Order: sequence, then C-alpha cells, then structure tokens
Amino acid sequence: MKADNYIKIEFPSRSVNEGFARAAAAAFAAQLDPTMDELGDIKTAVSEAVTNCIVHAYPDSIGRVTLRLRIIDGGTLEISVKDAGRGIADVAKAREPLFTTGGEERSGMGFTIMESFTDSLRVRSAPGRGTTVTMRRAIARRE
Repeated sequence: MKADNYIKIEFPSRSVNEGFARAAAAAFAAQLDPTMDELGDIKTAVSEAVTNCIVHAYPDSIGRVTLRLRIIDGGTLEISVKDAGRGIADVAKAREPLFTTGGEERSGMGFTIMESFTDSLRVRSAPGRGTTVTMRRAIARRE
C-alpha cells in the first residue's frame, strides 16, 4: 500500500519522550484535518503504545523506540510503534483486559485502550526480539 505521506522518528525509551511522541503524531495527523476528538484518540493510542515500550519492553534499561506514521488511502492514518525489547510470549493473553506484567501499579488496559481508539490494531512480537504495534484510524473528510 503506497503512502501519501510518512515520517519515521526514533527515540530512547525514556518516559519524557512519551509526550514528544504524542505531539509528533498529532502534528503529523493535523494534515488530515481531524476533529479534536479524533486528535485526542490518536494521541491516547500513541501514548499507550509508547508507554508499553517504556514499561514492558525495556523495564531495566533504555532502548530504542521507533514511531512511524503514514497516510494511506487518502485519509487513513497508520501508526506503528516498534521496539527491540523483551517481546511478548503470548500476544493473545497480553491483549486481554486487565492482564499485565508491569506490577500492581499497571492497569493492564493498554491494548484495550489502543483498540478502542483506533479502527484496527495488530500486534506482532517475538520473545527477545521486540514488538511492533500497528494501528489504523480513518479520518473522516469534512466539507
């Protein structure tokens, strides 16, 4: 699928970069003229995906997070968040609401939130090789 426009940003898995990723995604998505609600949904989904990298992929170290954004089909935003961290042994289990490997302070709702704020969510992961989360969100054209 050919992209109409795209960006790729790489940054360390430091918690301060979660806000940067949200802002970058919102700025890129702005070219589709989203509503404030759509923009909020995009920012929330990106925040959850990046936070998962910080908390779960690299729990004891700083690693690399790659954020890719593409506009496809003239009005769909594709968001990809990739890490090279620990990976997920059982993706189906990890996608269950309330399941977490992050301790009692984590809600276990990250994938559920991402799924509820986007049109589609795909998770690819392998233990020891990292995880890639790809989300798509169509932005309605406004007249």
